[in-house]
Amino acid sequence: MKLRVLLVEDHALVRQGIGNLLRQDPEIKVVGEADNGNTAATLARQTKPDLVIMDVVMPDMNGVEAARQIIRENAGVKVLALSMYDSKAYISQMIEAGVVGYVLKTSAFDELSRAIGAVMNGEIFLCSSITSIIVKDYLARLRRGSSASVASAVLSAREQEVLSMISDGSSGTEIARKLGVSAKTIESHRLHIMNKLKIRSVAGLTKYALREGLTSPDP
Repeated sequence: MKLRVLLVEDHALVRQGIGNLLRQDPEIKVVGEADNGNTAATLARQTKPDLVIMDVVMPDMNGVEAARQIIRENAGVKVLALSMYDSKAYISQMIEAGVVGYVLKTSAFDELSRAIGAVMNGEIFLCSSITSIIVKDYLARLRRGSSASVASAVLSAREQEVLSMISDGSSGTEIARKLGVSAKTIESHRLHIMNKLKIRSVAGLTKYALREGLTSPDP
């Protein structure tokens, strides 16, 4: 029986390229393609895939929320994240949502193939660069004498995501466009984040995010 795969990627050329490579494998059947989280959730209910290859940052509904909904609604489905982002915030949010693998788009297709094989065998797969990020973050937390970020305890997954993007220098309009929501919604998230963390400026938020490993300083 062929492995039924749903491919979710908002960039058409990238989606078509990955889809064409997947279709060359006689053991794989691509049962659907989506360019946003809402469509992905609908197609998952309709096509009943074994595996969803999921982008992280998409319009309408991002990969974190889409993965969480798809896993909740489809028993036994596995979700593998495929992203251009190596932010610790995105990685942790996707893992918390239930994904069983995380591969960067800069990886070779062979690594994606290995990831597919591993997760379908019940394993967790993280590409080598992601593993390195997670290990470095863990060691940094040990040195600070803390195994968990205050942000993880007090902020929602979406608020952590917004904080990470603010700290990376994205404007409210840019964040709204990336997440498929209104600028007013992003401003509301920003105010809630500041209130919860008791921080009164964007500069303060950026320093906090760097300290807690939610973003990385420019090289």
